[in-house]
Amino acid sequence: MVFYFTSNAVPAVYTIYMGKDKYENEDLIKYGWPEDVWFHVDKLSSAHVYLRLHKGQTMDDIPKEVLSDCAHLVKANSIQGCKLSSVTVVYTPWSNLRKTPDMDVGQIGFHRQKDVRSLTVERKASEQLRRLERTRVERFPDLAAERECRDREERGRRRA
Repeated sequence: MVFYFTSNAVPAVYTIYMGKDKYENEDLIKYGWPEDVWFHVDKLSSAHVYLRLHKGQTMDDIPKEVLSDCAHLVKANSIQGCKLSSVTVVYTPWSNLRKTPDMDVGQIGFHRQKDVRSLTVERKASEQLRRLERTRVERFPDLAAERECRDREERGRRRA
């Protein structure tokens, strides 16, 4: 099961999603899209939260309000992090995630540490979290099929 949220903090709406548990995270890692940005609480167990960028966008284009939505969502979904007054949240493009066979379920590394960014979440933003929670939808997507469909459309666009 994947939880989908809508960030409407800015006029351009963004999709945020996260897995139910560490096993779900494995599929999210495996079938992520090049347009995805991954968020996690640094050095603590937490949900893997993904932001789907709009076509042509980079991490530099993410509005600060949307970054804040993702950071607060990942903090709120960390058993330890949600109890702390301040946590560091790291984020990086999905393509920078590295998974090797010797890693535990849900564990990842990075191909390039220089592509990992961080921000500090100081406090709990209850209203912000309520706004996101109101948009939450649970789905059971076929992540492999969705990725294949996306890739097929991208190949068609390149040929045109």
